[in-house]
Amino acid sequence: MIPYDQLSKVNLPYQADFEQAFRDFLEKGWYIMGEGLKKFESQLADYHGSKHAIGVANGLDALILAIKVLNLPAGSEIIVPSNTYIASILAIIHAGHQPVMVEPSLQTYNIDPSLIEASITPSTKAILVVHLYGKCCDMDPINHIAQKHGLAVIEDGAQSHDARYKGRLAGTLGDLAAFSFYPSKNLGALGDAGAILTNEDVYATSLRSMRNYGSHQKYQNDQVGFNSRLDELQAIFLSIKLPYLAAITAHKRDLAGLYLSNLKSDFILPVVDVDYEDVYHIFNIRHPRRDALKAYLLENGVGTEIHYPIAPNHQKALAPWFEGRSFPISEEIHATTLSLPCSACHDALDIYRVIELMNAF
Repeated sequence: MIPYDQLSKVNLPYQADFEQAFRDFLEKGWYIMGEGLKKFESQLADYHGSKHAIGVANGLDALILAIKVLNLPAGSEIIVPSNTYIASILAIIHAGHQPVMVEPSLQTYNIDPSLIEASITPSTKAILVVHLYGKCCDMDPINHIAQKHGLAVIEDGAQSHDARYKGRLAGTLGDLAAFSFYPSKNLGALGDAGAILTNEDVYATSLRSMRNYGSHQKYQNDQVGFNSRLDELQAIFLSIKLPYLAAITAHKRDLAGLYLSNLKSDFILPVVDVDYEDVYHIFNIRHPRRDALKAYLLENGVGTEIHYPIAPNHQKALAPWFEGRSFPISEEIHATTLSLPCSACHDALDIYRVIELMNAF
């Protein structure tokens, strides 16, 4: 069996370091917001060339807090792609604002810059871009639109650790960036974890308070905050893995290159462009008989996933915002996309086996 992913195998190279770090963690007895968190925040900021990294509990909280810190008028409209994972939209709602979905490009699966301005109204205050599957959005025109209309730009970088757009890292392309370190991410923790990047001192100061009950000083609360602190142990584990992120990226790019070079033209493959250095958090293809292909691969010992099977406008939870509305490009993507094995747990032989099966489909 070739599983879609196997996290125990992914994390095996770090196990000895994890175990030693855990023993040190127990011995020190400082379990929340200690030196481990400070070290990881410093490493993450340095990796991206950012002034500040603020660790939070998970990727959704990172998005919510990144929106909240902007202090937008209640009920502001925030533009978001119509094919994103639901977390991007939930963050806008939980922050007290209105999501406005804009269709993606059918080539990149990221928000189509040419469609954004038609959705801008006097109530629009921000654009939440999502670097889906590990490919950055086309940020130059997006930032131009944002500057023209006075809009903030927030990056959802949950799937784009180490991805680049015109040489610049995801997470450095807007006003703030939110990351998830969910275990299956390219830089994955051993539980939930997230972070926010920004170069703005005022945002960083407010976010560090906001994640900790609105407090900079114990028992003194200056704002209505949250309990969203990055777990100390997860921060320590992430510090161990971060120096290997470039190697993880290179491995996944090598596996993706095998698919790109050897899958036949029956399958719609990810677009490769010189301006984009993709990291293939998810290697997705599209096929009109997606469900039959998925079943065939499983019957032949290959696990796959669908990211994502239900379009946001069809989710019951989002019916009050989008019921009865159609997003045909998004719906086509959701109906045809399939994610193939492309993980640190796989090697070239695994990928060649998947290719052989797919080309015989």
